[in-house]
Amino acid sequence: MSCRSGRRKVTAPALASMKGRQRIVMVTAYDYPTAALADEAGVDSILVGDSLGMVVLGYESTLPVTVEDMLRHTAAVARAKPCALIVADMPFLSYEASTRDAVLNAGALARAGAEAVKLEGGSEVADVVKAIVRAGIPVMGHVGLTPQRAARLGGYRRMGKTPTEAEAIVRDAKALEEAGAFAVVVEFTKADVARRVTESIGIPTICIGSGPHCDGQVLVLHDIIGLSFYTPPFAKRYADAASLIRKAIEDYAREVREGKFPGPEHYK
Repeated sequence: MSCRSGRRKVTAPALASMKGRQRIVMVTAYDYPTAALADEAGVDSILVGDSLGMVVLGYESTLPVTVEDMLRHTAAVARAKPCALIVADMPFLSYEASTRDAVLNAGALARAGAEAVKLEGGSEVADVVKAIVRAGIPVMGHVGLTPQRAARLGGYRRMGKTPTEAEAIVRDAKALEEAGAFAVVVEFTKADVARRVTESIGIPTICIGSGPHCDGQVLVLHDIIGLSFYTPPFAKRYADAASLIRKAIEDYAREVREGKFPGPEHYK
């Protein structure tokens, strides 16, 4: 696939080769304009995350997000033709029921423009990862806090606080690598656990809320630009887009009410 910015296209193997050479930058995007802007900013990968459920669709969690939702937003991101690698989340219940369903849903996302898919879980999804990879679709894993399983985990909490839990996270990352994953997201774990994972596997780790010791970092775009109504404690706000948008709409509303818009220059 050609890309718009003239940079070399980032593929799954290219991103995997960054381990130990350069820090990986990943950000979420859910539509054409933000994908284009993220790519112009030079990120290595764009994640079409099921986080769109909360930051775009207004749900309280990622659980209501459907395959159809992911297909629509993945296609919008793909139309931006980014040089960054497009990774699409597999939503809740799109890969748990059967390996066949998982492969078909991953294939649908690939047809929509995803260049890799991401799914949550460790050793329990190893067979699914193998099947999707065997079908020719790169897979990114996801360990630590897995939001689709938050109810089972006891909520959105930092993972790896006990030796048993830490060992399980490391084992899960190894199982994903053995199953053929090309990278692993490590979410909301203790920093030393993320370090152990990074040192234990030969594929890149990408942290979110797990400290500085991974091979890369990912954040939700709306948290970065200040467009979230709730910002998690591990995110950093780099802009206040909400204030800019609110002010622009207030100025527009005022000018309409005062009869200043449209002016002659807008209808001549």
